[in-house]
Amino acid sequence: MNPKTLFAISSLASIFVSCANDDPSTLIDSTPINGLATYNQNVKSIIDNNCVVCHAAVPKNGAPMSLVTYEQVKNAVLNRGLLTRISLENGDSSLMPQGGPRLPQTTIDIVNKWNQDGLLEK
Repeated sequence: MNPKTLFAISSLASIFVSCANDDPSTLIDSTPINGLATYNQNVKSIIDNNCVVCHAAVPKNGAPMSLVTYEQVKNAVLNRGLLTRISLENGDSSLMPQGGPRLPQTTIDIVNKWNQDGLLEK
């Protein structure tokens, strides 16, 4: 099989992966921030990189809601237990991202800071 065909097949195969990710090295570790945390500056990239694969505009893999807009993520923090779900320990069946591993603590801390700072958009 030529390299281009192999690359195309492997690229397509990666599209069909579930939400579960058991390789902690692929998770985005965020640097702690100074000042106020905002959705656009600090949280959107965390959600986009770790959640939107399932919580897309049209949710996939059994995800109950979309997390693609500021309002949706804010609602998930206020009413859907997002902070609790990402803060659970590895092995807990309710941990998000589904199947783990747990996000790095510095990443969770940024989402917590955003909540404590008032869930600002910009």
